[in-house]
Amino acid sequence: MHRSAAKRLLHSSFFYANQTSPIRTIAAPRFRFRFLASTTPEPNDFNTRTSSSSTLGDRPSHTSTTSTPRANYEEEQARVLAASLHHVIRLGWTEAAMIAGARDVRVSPSIVGAIPRKEAALVEYFMDECLQKLIDKIDSGELQLLDLVASERIAKLIKVRLQMQAPYISKWPQALSIQAQPSNISTSFKQRAMLVDEFWHASNDEGSGVDWYLKRTVVGGIYSTTEIYMLTDNSTDFEDTWIFLKERVRDAFDLKKTFQEVKYFAEAVGAGLGSSLQGFAKKS
Repeated sequence: MHRSAAKRLLHSSFFYANQTSPIRTIAAPRFRFRFLASTTPEPNDFNTRTSSSSTLGDRPSHTSTTSTPRANYEEEQARVLAASLHHVIRLGWTEAAMIAGARDVRVSPSIVGAIPRKEAALVEYFMDECLQKLIDKIDSGELQLLDLVASERIAKLIKVRLQMQAPYISKWPQALSIQAQPSNISTSFKQRAMLVDEFWHASNDEGSGVDWYLKRTVVGGIYSTTEIYMLTDNSTDFEDTWIFLKERVRDAFDLKKTFQEVKYFAEAVGAGLGSSLQGFAKKS
């Protein structure tokens, strides 16, 4: 965890997009979310984060003090998406929730029509925010991972991440359905790949080659199967889900059977994101 969160995320995005070696030597600027903004924080855990220091390359010095119309418009979109999360529990991952969010931040609801892929954008914004929140917890030391063995770290990281979905659990099947739509599969797959990569970075694992791919495949399967199990768990505070998670992690670390590990992943992808995402994974 000596690298910055930005370098980790940018490298993950670069790796999965280009299928290159997992050696982490890329020097990159600060990571920018798809809908990044510099706004007054909203009163929830998924606030839009400032990005005044973010750059995507060298720019003239005057741009640091002058906001372009496009930048302002993207900031408004980010504010709308952040505010929309308040309405998801009641209205679902829908355009109606986004319109309600726009009204909350006193932005014309017409802006929703200009957001590409609308409902998918809202789910992807939530996924980005959850990933950033997880990284913040890791970097701050809040999760106290140093005293845990690798399997315990993985289990704790997956649990912390899935707990972020708990308030939205009744609407999460809808989110999975949105992610599985053909136009959204690519982004969904990349977001999950970045999340799994972060799990392994936080566990202080720096494997390479086949081992590097296999470990991430296994953890991806564990995450997805636990996510699906959570949807039907009626136990208090999802206690049964966390027991299920510990058993899956234990099996993966104890058995170390390649065939079974890959089977976990295939089953998870098929159940979690539908056959279309499974087909996408096979083609990649």
